Amino acid sequence: MNAHYPIVDGHAHLDQLEDLDRELTEAKNCGVTAIIGVGMSVKSNQKILAIAEGHPGYVFPAIGYHPWEVRKSEIEKNLAFIEQNINLSIAIGEVGLDYKVKVKRDYQKKAFSEILTLSTRYHKPLILHCRGSHRRVLSMISDSGITRAVFHWYTAPLDLLKEIVDAGYYISATPALTHSPPHRHAVREAPVERILVETDCPVTHHGRSSRPSDVLITLREVAKLKGLPVEDVAERTSQNAMTLFGLPSFAGKPS
Repeated sequence: MNAHYPIVDGHAHLDQLEDLDRELTEAKNCGVTAIIGVGMSVKSNQKILAIAEGHPGYVFPAIGYHPWEVRKSEIEKNLAFIEQNINLSIAIGEVGLDYKVKVKRDYQKKAFSEILTLSTRYHKPLILHCRGSHRRVLSMISDSGITRAVFHWYTAPLDLLKEIVDAGYYISATPALTHSPPHRHAVREAPVERILVETDCPVTHHGRSSRPSDVLITLREVAKLKGLPVEDVAERTSQNAMTLFGLPSFAGKPS
């Protein structure tokens, strides 16, 4: 696809790619206009900020504290790093709760509660990880008065999806649309005005590590589910990303 419209990969773990320069070049050549690089810990946040600095106007950093990384003794250090570097970041993410991982829920909740405070204090949107915890996360962000957030890789029940959409939040679609019925059901039901597209690279699908250019797979699958032209889905989801993250208005072609 040689795109002449904006395409945004809304969630990529760029610090985990084996050959970053090659993957970014491939993404640009495929028409990807911008990538949101997400962090998980102090170490990965540092890498994401450095990558964004090296690719200004193309990689936009979101620094976070992933629930998989939460350790009681490291919570304050991670939160302090986020606050110290918050002005360099377009969002706080990847953050949230994971009720299927072996990290104590009390520690996760403590870290996430503090992150919600930072989000409101600095007016930063959230990129949310909610495995097994969508209801709890929705309740917490709503109670905190947060108005801008995306529920990453949404697979939860459709009744909760309606509450998320009605509250003005977004969900994201990934290449898992090719094989995940719950993900397909959610994306089919969600209005395109509330969908972002992403890769979550380098997560593996069908035995292959994903890459930023795979956002084109996501776009094609969303277009099929919606019965819309790929171009329309790209323009709408890119506008959603611009609105959520405060990105610049792209000219329509990658730099």
